Amino acid sequence: MKKYLLILFMLFGCGFRPMFAESNTDIYVPAISGINGIELRNALNTKFGGQKGPDAPYTLTVTLKDPQTKYKALEPTGAATWQEIRLTAKYALTHDGKTISKGTEVASESYTFVRYLVAANASYNNAVANTITVLADKISTRAIADVSKYESEMTKK
Repeated sequence: MKKYLLILFMLFGCGFRPMFAESNTDIYVPAISGINGIELRNALNTKFGGQKGPDAPYTLTVTLKDPQTKYKALEPTGAATWQEIRLTAKYALTHDGKTISKGTEVASESYTFVRYLVAANASYNNAVANTITVLADKISTRAIADVSKYESEMTKK
């Protein structure tokens, strides 16, 4: 118990401040091509507190690659039973036309591949939706951290 109290006192004394506290999430996300791009953009806008206009101080441009699937498990007959869906997104965060960060994020999920068409499509669609959610979490966390870092650097100047 004393160890936890000591850690708390050290955090409060060092100037620690939560990344999401009073941070500017006024980030505009332009359209991302494809159906998965629409879903990713909607998820990112949700993370940033709603859709912002192009006049927002920050712009997050995302390029989403087509999903890649890979067989994960095969039956003795050679039929696939598990597949993996992988989505890759490149992004660039800009402030007044100046790139302050860029990177690539990857998310993947395995799903059951069954012989019945409706069930196979539902399984695939759920895996894609879950992968988009994970990708949005990764990108939004990175973008908010980069905005926070950029703003603290600008206040020091």
